[in-house]
Amino acid sequence: ETQPNPTEGEVITAAAFYTASGADGIVAVGGGSSLDMGKAIGLFASHPAPYARYGAGQKGTRLIGSIPPLVAIPTTSGTGSEVSSGAMVTLEDGRKEIFIAQTLLPRTAICDPDLTLGLPAGLTAATGMDAVTHCIESLLSPLSNPPADGIALDGIERAVREGWLAKAVADGRDPAARWHMMMASYEGALAFVKGLGATHSLSHAAGRLTALRPHHGTLNAIFLPHVLRFNAAVCVPQYERLRRSMGLSSNADVADAVMDLNQQLGIPAKLSAIGITRDHGAGIVAHALIDLAHATNPRPVSQADYEALFEAAL
Repeated sequence: ETQPNPTEGEVITAAAFYTASGADGIVAVGGGSSLDMGKAIGLFASHPAPYARYGAGQKGTRLIGSIPPLVAIPTTSGTGSEVSSGAMVTLEDGRKEIFIAQTLLPRTAICDPDLTLGLPAGLTAATGMDAVTHCIESLLSPLSNPPADGIALDGIERAVREGWLAKAVADGRDPAARWHMMMASYEGALAFVKGLGATHSLSHAAGRLTALRPHHGTLNAIFLPHVLRFNAAVCVPQYERLRRSMGLSSNADVADAVMDLNQQLGIPAKLSAIGITRDHGAGIVAHALIDLAHATNPRPVSQADYEALFEAAL
């Protein structure tokens, strides 16, 4: 019964089932929401309420101790949650919070690309763009981590320059495409130890709209071109590397290239196509400003900047 973008109330219910069952471990199977739900169940079942205090936004990482053993088995290639130490949960106060601790890292991750062979084209595209966005925003993060940069560049090359994302969308039974996209997803999560950026702060803020439950990867794909335009002036050398890894010419517009890729993959160009309206803007902007990813965007983002980015994506 895991829903997209799991909520605090849903995790509390699931953790109660876990406790009542007498289980001593968790197996999480599915996409990023299922894997994050598994981590959150382990956290909530082993730590006392209130749970918001464990969020990274509240500097609660130090309060997180051990959780029951967790095995993560992804059936999508996007979030890389199976190899990350974070879990996203929409809290009862409306914030989409990330819980981060090394103890949330699954004990075992079984990454079998055959499990993604039946994924529909739309979900393949959306989750694949989540992986691409992880790699791109990690590369652009102002923090220094050259090994993470190398991993991010390899993920971008696989998904975009070598075309494995488009191939997986075009033929979901292509085992090579599925293998390379699962690797790109894995690499994106390894790389984002550097932090992410405004694309993710906006996506997290929009993902908290529980009435709509918009897909995280779709949100990333829609916001990414606009954030790339916003960051361009302060990321000149990084964009040179990004163009090479995407297989673009030296003077290509990276944002336009991402928009073209979205169109090729069948991803909507605008937020309005997935039910988000101008009325949602103020809340999205307010939550983007306090999101953890906001701090590692390469160019400082003001409230007015977020308002303009939202309007451009709408």
